[in-house]
Amino acid sequence: MNAIAKEDKKPSCDSVVNSVAYRDGKRLQDVTTEDISEVLKEPGTFVWLGLWQPEDSLMRTIQEEFGLHDLAIEDALTAHQRPKIEQYGDSLFIVIHTAQLVDDKIEYGETHLFVGKNFLVTVRHGASSSYKHIRAHAEECPAMLAKGPAYALYCVLDLVVDNYLAIVTEYTKQFDHIEQKMFKADFDQDAVQEVYKLRRQLLSLRNAAVPAEDICNQLSHHYEDLIPKSLRAYIRDVQDHAHQVITVTDDMREMLANAMHVNLALVSVHQNEVVQRLAGWGAILAIPTVVFSLYGMNFKNMPELNDVWGYPVTVGVTVVGCVLLYWKLKKSGWL
Repeated sequence: MNAIAKEDKKPSCDSVVNSVAYRDGKRLQDVTTEDISEVLKEPGTFVWLGLWQPEDSLMRTIQEEFGLHDLAIEDALTAHQRPKIEQYGDSLFIVIHTAQLVDDKIEYGETHLFVGKNFLVTVRHGASSSYKHIRAHAEECPAMLAKGPAYALYCVLDLVVDNYLAIVTEYTKQFDHIEQKMFKADFDQDAVQEVYKLRRQLLSLRNAAVPAEDICNQLSHHYEDLIPKSLRAYIRDVQDHAHQVITVTDDMREMLANAMHVNLALVSVHQNEVVQRLAGWGAILAIPTVVFSLYGMNFKNMPELNDVWGYPVTVGVTVVGCVLLYWKLKKSGWL
């Protein structure tokens, strides 16, 4: 295999993004895949290898160099794995879902991690942020990087969960905008569709954050030979951030559901008010309708027909009745 590719480069024939050896928190050199097993024999040295959608042949080489389990390699070659943490001998295999916000839509990917006493292998599938800057940040803290691959693992998990938080922050802005649209008496079909879309996206994000919290919980309480006690507080911090994502997404989903119910209630109240007004005017118009329909009948001895004041009095009584009924309905709030 050729020399190690630069970070973020994704050549079709070489999926190795970065492969570096560290000792006492300091970067030693780039390492080719064929030399990894020899480098791992050196005391106090660990290798941080980054892969992007590797092929089967490369993963088999990695398996030989690090002594990885067949089942873990099989899972790492296939995307769409469920988030989990498994122990195979002296190493851990971790699957965690990654998330990125692209054009107001979440794109999900996966990162598979192999963690041993002297190595960390990250295998990225699908949408995933580059780990270039977290590697650079870790190298700026040699005292922490000297703790070994466990600190590198923390940096990767912290980046993944921080991306969750960034998405939650963006969705909070959308939530405030949608909430304003829902508190109107008019039915807005587009707003309802936005609510449903946002609730679905929040659920997807929550489904990614829940396993991440569980993975961090297991790392902070078990696997003492791989995760030193001095780093467990950092892992718990990532767990706390994941829990924050879960709490915020649950709260927003519930509030969106309540906002939709409020909108439907406002629309119903508005419709009832319209029906009340129509019923009120219908009652007012019923008075002249009844009176004048009587005078439209073909009776020979119609009342007040021979009375000079009969017609004006009838019209006056009709008008007064309409006015009184209007006042009564207006006072009761129907008009």
